[in-house]
Amino acid sequence: MNDESQNKMGTPTPEELREQVERTRDELGQTVEALAAKADIKAQAKGKAEAVKAQAAEKTAAVKAQAAEKTAAVKEQAAEKTAAVKEQAAVKAASASGQIREKTGQAAELVKDRTPDAVLEKTAQAAAQVRESAARAEQYAADRTPDPLLEKAGRAATAARANRTPLIAGGALLIAFLLIRRGRNR
Repeated sequence: MNDESQNKMGTPTPEELREQVERTRDELGQTVEALAAKADIKAQAKGKAEAVKAQAAEKTAAVKAQAAEKTAAVKEQAAEKTAAVKEQAAVKAASASGQIREKTGQAAELVKDRTPDAVLEKTAQAAAQVRESAARAEQYAADRTPDPLLEKAGRAATAARANRTPLIAGGALLIAFLLIRRGRNR
């Protein structure tokens, strides 16, 4: 209260008293509302439940995001490891294939070196006889075979000619082996 509004005795005027009562009522109303809100357990529980739900939803979303990131990382690592294993397997297969070719070539060279010249000549003669017999058989078959069958046989012969060297080498090795075995058995 200010000095101007008070009369000489220091008592408030009726207007000031009304204002003071109004202010006190407002303050009291606010205090009552605050106490009522604190006393409303149902509303507080509902508010806390909503807050907990919101926190749970946030944590769930965060966990889902982390799981998705970790899943993607694991998939990426698995793909990288799979690619590395495939690459290693291809390198090992190529190495093994090369070693097999080398050893086969060495074995063929060893058989050729250990085979007597007479056997090699007989092998060459046998190969020539086989070629001549094959040519005669081819001519005979061509004369007696219908045209569609000849076309198919021609394709098969072309395929055999494309792989002639391995076939001849294999046949020569087989004949040389059989002749050596036959010579040892005597």
